[in-house]
Amino acid sequence: MKKFWKQLFFYEDQTKKQQKGGLFDASSPQGVGTRKQAQARLQKDLMENIVKIRAFAQNSSDLQERQIEVSGVKVSVLMCEGMVDMTLCTQIMLRPLTELSLDGADPEAVAQWIGRDNVFSGDQKEFFTYDELFTYLLSGFVVLLIDGVDRGIACGMQGYSFRSISEPSTEMNITGSREGFVEPIKVNQTMIRRRIRSPSLKFDNLSLGEKSRTDICLVYLTDTADPKLVNAVKEKLGGLSSDIVLSQGYLKPYLEGSPLSPFSTLGTTERPDTLCAKINEGRIGILVDGTPFALIVPYLFSEHFQSMDDYSYRPYYGSFIRMLKYLSFFISIFLPGLYVAITVFSPEMLPDTLLFNIATSEQQTPFSMMTEALVIHLIYEIMREAGLRLPRPVGHAVSIIGALVIGDAAVKAGIIGSSMVMVVAVTALSSFVVPSLYEVTAVLKFVFIIVGGTWGLYGIAVGFILLLTNLCALESFGIPITAPTSPYSAVDMRDNFWRRSWKQLGKLRLRVQDLPGSRLKEENKGEEA
Repeated sequence: MKKFWKQLFFYEDQTKKQQKGGLFDASSPQGVGTRKQAQARLQKDLMENIVKIRAFAQNSSDLQERQIEVSGVKVSVLMCEGMVDMTLCTQIMLRPLTELSLDGADPEAVAQWIGRDNVFSGDQKEFFTYDELFTYLLSGFVVLLIDGVDRGIACGMQGYSFRSISEPSTEMNITGSREGFVEPIKVNQTMIRRRIRSPSLKFDNLSLGEKSRTDICLVYLTDTADPKLVNAVKEKLGGLSSDIVLSQGYLKPYLEGSPLSPFSTLGTTERPDTLCAKINEGRIGILVDGTPFALIVPYLFSEHFQSMDDYSYRPYYGSFIRMLKYLSFFISIFLPGLYVAITVFSPEMLPDTLLFNIATSEQQTPFSMMTEALVIHLIYEIMREAGLRLPRPVGHAVSIIGALVIGDAAVKAGIIGSSMVMVVAVTALSSFVVPSLYEVTAVLKFVFIIVGGTWGLYGIAVGFILLLTNLCALESFGIPITAPTSPYSAVDMRDNFWRRSWKQLGKLRLRVQDLPGSRLKEENKGEEA
């Protein structure tokens, strides 16, 4: 017993000497050494294992350890407080273990009975190192260590609370499913498996983040996704150097590279049915434990204007909705800049009555048209951000104040013209039609206001050409994101700007690696030749 306390105090002293990063901090020499120790194998001496585990965990208060006897053999039960279903653990595991009676039992016989002759959990595994022990322990597993055995047994009995499945808050549909992803990755995998009951659906689990060890899951169909695309995504994720991964946003820079563009080559979705439709086309879905959004790789630009409702409506109405979204996107980007450019440099393009009304309202304002547009749109973005981040009751108050300030007080005070209020309102409404591109529209509208107020319609035209060129130059893992519009493919255009009926859509199966301009398609043809 004295030896135990001596070892315990020794490891406590060593723990206190570590930096704040902890024993697994690779930024310090002590952390590197301790990491190697954590990768060492378990010992047969149970007391020595417990002392080392306590030292590695720095005596964290949520680490629970209880020793029981199973047929005269000491067994240590370890778990993290709040991450295990105690009712399930007691009824399924602890009670049978305490009541077990084996004739002439030794440590190996007990380990054989627990690990191989009995099943406490569907997710039950054996491990041999301290590193594996902490991986299971901190994931909600119950860990069993047996005195005299140099391996452990982990049983999945997670019982931590999480948000129930509810309707997605960012992708509202009328006729589609009401289920959205939640934070636990296992629940999200189940929702995908329910929709694609095929053995070709594969889940590849990874662990990223030096300290967080966040579970990442790649979802794809083995008979549809290109193996080169899968390997390229794994290679990109393997280069992640962050200590902690808390959401899918931590992965985007590694999967996008460094494109000098406001547009993203990745897509996100909160809907399992949307993700299933994408992976059926050869894409890869990436689930991150702890976030209710999934990444889609690669993602085409035209898919920002599509939704699950489009495939429930009749083709003519679904096509009308898509064209309406394209129109709203261009309005949200170009309308303020065009208004400034026309009123400042080309007023002859406006009808006389409208031009007279604009001139009358602008005579009472002290600012130039470009300054007025920049100020009012900046005020709108401030109010939108305030209403979004504040609690809902206060957020409603912010919206009321914003309506009074922009719609009434600012005009009466002569700060802005009444026509500019109309421009702001139409621009704001249009930007909400395609929410996945709001980041792009929020920034580009300021750019085109400055361009239009400085160089007029000529600057708007040049800016549009540069923006279109930049968009067409983007690709995601060798696939142009503007396909099948550029490069053009008449066959694949059946579900782009407009939508054909399901009788025509079902004749040809789209695979993203077969799109025109795809380098994956060219490489596959070269290998076949």
